[in-house]
Amino acid sequence: MPCALFALSAPGLASPQNPSQQERLKGLTLEQLGNIEVTTVSKAPVSASRTPAAVYVITQEDIRRSGATNLPEALRLAPGVEVARIDGVKWAIGIRGFQSRLSRNLLVLIDGRTVYSPLFHGVYWEVQETLMEDIDRIEVIRGPGGTIWGANAVNGVINVITKDSRETKGTLLSVKGGTVDQAALDIREGGGKGSLNYRIYAKAFVRGPEFHSDHRQFDDFRRAQGGFRTDWKADSKNDLTIQGDIYDGRDGESAQLTRTAPPSSYVLDQNGKLSGGNVMAHWTRDLGKGSELQVQTYYDRVRRLQPNQRESRDTFDVDFVHRWALGERQNITWGAGIRFSVGEIPPVVPTLVFNPTHRTDQLASGFVQYETQLVPDKLSFTLGTKILHSSYTSLTAEPSARILWTPSPARTVWGGITRAVRTPSDVEDTLTVTTLQSASPPVFNRSTGDKVFTSETMLGYEAGYRQLIHPQLSIDLTAFYNRYDHLLSSEPQQSYTDTSIGAAIFPFVNRNGVFGTTKGLELAVNWKPRTWWRIQGSYAWLDMNMKTRPDSLDRTTVATLQGSSPAHQVVVQSYIDLPGHFELTQLFRNVTGLPAQHVTAYRTADLRVSWRKWSALELGITGRNLLQPHHAEFDGDPGPLVGIRRSIAADITWRR
Repeated sequence: MPCALFALSAPGLASPQNPSQQERLKGLTLEQLGNIEVTTVSKAPVSASRTPAAVYVITQEDIRRSGATNLPEALRLAPGVEVARIDGVKWAIGIRGFQSRLSRNLLVLIDGRTVYSPLFHGVYWEVQETLMEDIDRIEVIRGPGGTIWGANAVNGVINVITKDSRETKGTLLSVKGGTVDQAALDIREGGGKGSLNYRIYAKAFVRGPEFHSDHRQFDDFRRAQGGFRTDWKADSKNDLTIQGDIYDGRDGESAQLTRTAPPSSYVLDQNGKLSGGNVMAHWTRDLGKGSELQVQTYYDRVRRLQPNQRESRDTFDVDFVHRWALGERQNITWGAGIRFSVGEIPPVVPTLVFNPTHRTDQLASGFVQYETQLVPDKLSFTLGTKILHSSYTSLTAEPSARILWTPSPARTVWGGITRAVRTPSDVEDTLTVTTLQSASPPVFNRSTGDKVFTSETMLGYEAGYRQLIHPQLSIDLTAFYNRYDHLLSSEPQQSYTDTSIGAAIFPFVNRNGVFGTTKGLELAVNWKPRTWWRIQGSYAWLDMNMKTRPDSLDRTTVATLQGSSPAHQVVVQSYIDLPGHFELTQLFRNVTGLPAQHVTAYRTADLRVSWRKWSALELGITGRNLLQPHHAEFDGDPGPLVGIRRSIAADITWRR
């Protein structure tokens, strides 16, 4: 279950909210960057260079310099993260394989609030928004995080952490316009005094469609969002945060729909209506002597009306964490939580039906983790487990063991073994989908959830090495090997005739008929050849070997899984501070093909030039996908692949 997090800190580092503090973050040495504290791995602040996991921090400075306008664009900056744009609205994101439209094997959090949907086992990236300027950092954990975070943190955890409102005082106004990102407006006002501070914000954007060879320009997007945050430091021991967001949008969608009478299949291009909101409260109490108690609760509301389905969902979540220090060398962290998600999914078309249409999903969990320093400042060991129970599963354990060795201040070696679980969702349990195979004679395929599908499991082995080779050069190398079992398969059953529609039916049911392994390497290099120039490079290699069980008749899932994630991915980022208060930021990507998605390998680059002579004003021009007029990155819509267009946008930001 989620938990809100601590603030970022590093030696000599203040918040990067105002321009002078941004300059301080930009001027950090590689050693100082490695000492930025992260909290996602253990729910306690730990230096990034001394964490027993594959962790990467995307800072606010990285986001600003890249010109990223949404979370998926920012995630392109992290090594080993597979980010592909499907069209103008939708994304496919993965870590260590299993890249998909809804990122089903990743747990995504925004300030400790999980945004994982129990309906389609994944994340609707198009509605996960916040003011990009208010993000303090994004912590990306590649690899399993189930022991701390629970269900669905199988291949990774992405944790978006926003700034304390004490760091966002004043006014922010940002205006943007361009060829694809046609118009955007961000407004924020922050204030407060002493122990009580606040901020309120509003943002809106209009986005045009991508390239369509058949001229079906369906994927335009427009959205408005607002929110607030208050932080109250009641006394030296108690902190309270209350925050919330509300949004409304219209996104262009294309869906393949089926009619049973007369038998037909057709494509419908239509706007979807996306709206929702959330409110969250988080209380932290310092118990003294290194101990701490945190309590968090939130309410989240989602409303989606799409061409082929409708969903209304209300989620309630409460959880607490207690960190208990046992002297200077040992500590125990434990906690528990419960979540209720009430969903209403009435049918929009008769060939896509959830039964029942009203359902309450529950998830209860508890965890305990013990950490000890076997040799002070040299060797530490962490052991823990998460126990969870959901509406779909009985008690399930997610144990983990990790070891960290620091032979010198500049070198770190770590390893870990973790079991992680992805629980079933409504789409596997209660959904029936009918699709047309042949109109004459009428033949339909019908896929049905019959409550037999159980949790998918993964046993992951990881090892990593980090070294500050030189004050201007550092490397981070990770190797992993994962064993998956009970993965989703679609099993054909005995055909029959449905007399109500006078057609033959070929039925399929959801089972756990796929298993296999993944292995790979991830290398990140950070080089600062000059004080005014920093280069970051990363390479990720992935090998997937999926198989069906002897009793499985599934003939499509294995090829889809193995052919939907790139085997090789290279990313190079360059940050240059030019004379005359100019900044030049470059991002180059080389991604191998995705056979299951009919996507060929591609290379592309982004470029941003910005000018910041005065502390209050910033001007920028950003070009994306500059090496070709358009290219495909992932399939997901009926009809031909959508080409992601070359684009250019200009922005003006004023801070006071």
